[in-house]
Amino acid sequence: MFSPLTPTDRTAMLQAVGVERVADLFRDVPEPHRYPALRLPPPMTEMEVAEELRALSEDNETVHQLVSFLGAGAYHHYIPAAVEAILSRGEFYTAYTPYQPEISQGTLQALFEYQSMICALTGMEAANASHYDGATAVAEAAVMAYHIFRGKRPKVVLSPALHPHYRETTRTYTQGSPMVYAGDDLPPSAPPEALLQEVDDQTALVMVQYPDFFGRVYDFTALAEAVHARGALFGVAVNPLALGLLKPPGEMGADIVTGEGQPLGIPLAFGGPYLGLFATRKKYVRKMAGRLVGQTVDNRGQRAFVLTLTAREQHIRRERATSNICSNQGLLTLAAAVYLGLLGKHGLRKVAELNYHRAHYAARRAASLPGYELVFPQTPFFNEFALRCPAPADEIAGHLLEHDIIAGYPLGEVYGDAFRDVLLIAVTEMNPRGEIDLLIEALGEVH
Repeated sequence: MFSPLTPTDRTAMLQAVGVERVADLFRDVPEPHRYPALRLPPPMTEMEVAEELRALSEDNETVHQLVSFLGAGAYHHYIPAAVEAILSRGEFYTAYTPYQPEISQGTLQALFEYQSMICALTGMEAANASHYDGATAVAEAAVMAYHIFRGKRPKVVLSPALHPHYRETTRTYTQGSPMVYAGDDLPPSAPPEALLQEVDDQTALVMVQYPDFFGRVYDFTALAEAVHARGALFGVAVNPLALGLLKPPGEMGADIVTGEGQPLGIPLAFGGPYLGLFATRKKYVRKMAGRLVGQTVDNRGQRAFVLTLTAREQHIRRERATSNICSNQGLLTLAAAVYLGLLGKHGLRKVAELNYHRAHYAARRAASLPGYELVFPQTPFFNEFALRCPAPADEIAGHLLEHDIIAGYPLGEVYGDAFRDVLLIAVTEMNPRGEIDLLIEALGEVH
C-alpha cells in the first residue's frame, strides 16, 4: 500500500503533538478495547473483489431491468451522455468551495450559469447554489421566512399536498425552535384556497407544491394574492422539468421557490445525492441560505465571477447566521446546468411535453379498466396521477412486480386508510407506449 509519509515525516508529526509512538495516540481508549479482533474474511485479490462486487450488484433490480412507473419525488429520466462526460473532468470532479476566485473561475462561472438558468426557469430574481435536496430546500424556506419577520410570525402553513417527506424534514429541521406548523389537518383533496383558513397574523409562510405530490397542477395566482393580503410570504416547491411547459411560479406571485433538481440530469442513485433548488426575490437575498455567485469585471476590465454572498454559512459569525447549512451540491448543480444547457428552452419543453402526453395516455387507459378510476379526474396534472384500484395498492404493486413492473407508489403508506387502494403512477419520456400498454394489461388482470 502506498503511504506518502516517510519514517522521518512520521517522527516529526509525533513530536509535534507530543508523543513518541503511534500507539500513544490511543492511550485514552481502555486497553481491552484498543485492538479488537475484527474477524474479517481472508484477503482477496483485486480481481476476486471485483467479481464478488459484480455478483452482489446483480441482486439489485433497477429501472434498467424493470419497467418503472414509480415517481413520488424521484423520476427516471434520460440523461445525455455529455452530462457525465463533463462532470468527470478533473477540474470539476475534484473542485471544492471556490474561496479563491482567481483560481476558480471555471467553477464559479458554472455556478453563475446554473443560477441564471434557475432564475429563468422559475421567474425569480435570485437563486443560490445550492441545497442538499428538495426537502431541505423547503425547510430552509421556512427558516428564511421566519427570520424575514424577525421571529414575530412563527407559523408556517404547509399544504397537505406537499411531499410528505418535505413536511417531515421541515419539522425535524426546526425542532426545538419557536416555529409552529399548520395545514396537515386539511384533507389532501382540499383545494388550495382551503389553506387560507390556516393563515393569520402569526403566519410567516404558506408553502405549496407545483405540480403537487399527486401530480395536480393549479394556478396559485389568486392564492398568492390572498396570502400577501394577510401579510405572509408565499412559497412554491416545484418539479423543475414541469416548468419547461407550465407557467413559472414567479409569475404567480411566489416569494420563494424551492425544488428537487433530480429531474435535471441527475440519476436516481438509490435516493441521492440530489440537488435542492432555491430562488427568491432580490429584496430577500440577504436572508437566503447558501451561496450566491455574482458576475463582475476584474482590474483589466475582463468578465470575472466571485462569491458575492455567502453570509449564512460557516465562515461568518455563527451566532448571527439564520441557517447552519455549510455545504452544497456543487457537482450536481453543474449536472443540472449542463443538462439545461444541452436541452435549451425548446428541448426542455419537448421533454416536458413527452412526460405530459404519455402520462395522460396512461391515465386514460387505466381509468377505462373495470374497477379503476382517477382520484382527481377534474384536475389537470403533469406526469403523475393518483389511480384508485379494485384492491389494496400494495397488493397491486406486488402483482405487477411479478410481471417485472414497478407499479407506482401506494399512497396508503403516508395518507392512511382513505388512500389504501390508491397508486401514485408516474410516466416519463422513458416509458414508451409499449411499456404503458404492458402496465395496463397487468392492471387489467386484477379485478
